[in-house]
Amino acid sequence: MRIPRSPDGYVTTPRTRRAAALLAAGVLAVSLTACGGGDDDEDKGGDKGRGGGTPGTVTLPKLDGETLEVAAVWTGAEQKNFKQVLAEFEKRTGAKVTFVPAQDPIINFLGSKIAGGAPPDVALLPQPGAIKQAVDKGWAKPLGAGATKELGKNYSQGWQDIGKVDGKQYGVYYKAANKSLIWYNAQVFENAGASEPKTWDELLTTAQTVYDSGVTPFSVGGADGWTLTDWFENIYLSQAGPEKYDRLARHEIKWTDPSVKEALTTLAEVWGKKDYVAGGPSGALQTEFPASVTQTFTGGDQPKAGMVYEGDFVQVNIGETKAEVGTDAKVFPFPAVGDTAPVVSGGDAAVILEDSKAAQALATFLASPDAAAIQAKLGGFLSPNKAIDPSAYPNDVQKKIAEALIASGDDFRFDMSDQAPQAFGGTPGKGEWKALQDFLKNPKDVAGAQAKLEADAAAAYGN
Repeated sequence: MRIPRSPDGYVTTPRTRRAAALLAAGVLAVSLTACGGGDDDEDKGGDKGRGGGTPGTVTLPKLDGETLEVAAVWTGAEQKNFKQVLAEFEKRTGAKVTFVPAQDPIINFLGSKIAGGAPPDVALLPQPGAIKQAVDKGWAKPLGAGATKELGKNYSQGWQDIGKVDGKQYGVYYKAANKSLIWYNAQVFENAGASEPKTWDELLTTAQTVYDSGVTPFSVGGADGWTLTDWFENIYLSQAGPEKYDRLARHEIKWTDPSVKEALTTLAEVWGKKDYVAGGPSGALQTEFPASVTQTFTGGDQPKAGMVYEGDFVQVNIGETKAEVGTDAKVFPFPAVGDTAPVVSGGDAAVILEDSKAAQALATFLASPDAAAIQAKLGGFLSPNKAIDPSAYPNDVQKKIAEALIASGDDFRFDMSDQAPQAFGGTPGKGEWKALQDFLKNPKDVAGAQAKLEADAAAAYGN
């Protein structure tokens, strides 16, 4: 994440080492109890929801007869769990909320809805760049006093700033992601005699150890281009450093820069290694993200792969198998490629498109610990809301990931592709997603990948 905000709508900070050290060294046990509140009477439990809510809950208005539509690109368990949050909002306010499944890129989806005269009231946008686009198009409406107040109580300044455009608050980052994690099949590691690596060289050694035991080291969901951008970003941040990461995210340096060549060359040490990726390049390119996870934790001690890289939300997909997080499925931080282990985050922000009392109330609710705690208990969810009691998370693994995110404060970087214009960083079959899919197919063509990335970035950024 970046602070302060630059003219192009991004926020920037030069600090990442403390957060990286927390993750890499495993110093995750921080006390978050009563973290988000102040000392005034309201924070001590003066607020009550509609119908006599429990002490400490956010105040919400009566909205009997009001209707809302909420759009998000969420499916499966993630959508099902979020609907439980919306059901609680309905219970407290009397409003009726309908979830509208959206498609990527969500800006295009919203554009068609708006053109048809039927926009959703609230949308969950997965990219800061998408928030800025929604503001520039005149779609997004600023948050009111209630939501802004909840954000001020419960969020670090950096998480507030990433939801701002031109100094105005438009987004509530309801959902976050720690995208610097590698999950592994514990039985595979035990059988192979493999250990958790802390550096990139150690990761390659671990991969060879797993391979020698008869199991393919990595599962890659290459059919979903965004997973490939996440691989690149972790390597680039750790290897090139935070300042260059920020500059590349703003396209202040070109994708033909030597630092990009170095990162792609490093990435090819996994993607280009014969039999290191389940199904080979062609198989990976036909594997969607959910399957990349489930095939790592099914098949007993002979799964299709021993490891899968992705964020904390992998737990939702692990839950679809018989594997138990923390026992059968374990996790380690993305290893340090350079001096410091990377800390890359992502998230989804609630943005109001149709301003109303009900829409503002929902934004306020989503900025409160009440809403996030509901979904936290269901698993596969991480919140930047520092007022959540960590005991809300369902297992020690998720609890430690959440504690590390809160402890990092503003000392991490937001997903680079999510900051880019959607034409480059968030559209299936185009831009960075497609260029890295092509690179997965042919990891020897570093120069060709750089040239394609630069051409697409220049077109999308307009420079």
